[in-house]
Amino acid sequence: MPDSKTKKSPPPSFEDAVEKLEDAIERIESGEIGLEESLEQYTDGMKLINHCRNILDKAENKIKKLSLDADKNIVEQDAPNQPS
Repeated sequence: MPDSKTKKSPPPSFEDAVEKLEDAIERIESGEIGLEESLEQYTDGMKLINHCRNILDKAENKIKKLSLDADKNIVEQDAPNQPS
C-alpha cells in the first residue's frame, strides 16, 4: 500500500499560490526566519511563480481564442497555426 506521504497533492489554485507567495515574502522580509529557511522559501516561491505564470498563460490563450460572432454570441475560434 503506498505511503500517504508520497501522494502528490493537487497543485494550488492561482489564488492559493498567490497567498502562499505573499506569506513567504512577509516572513522573509520581516526577518522572522533564518537564512536557510529564507532560501527554502525563495525556492518554493519561484516554483509558485512558475505555476502562476502557467495558469495565466493558459487563461490568456483561452481568451485569445474567444470572439464574438455577428449576433454577439461568444464563439471559440480554432487556434492559428503556430510557426515551428
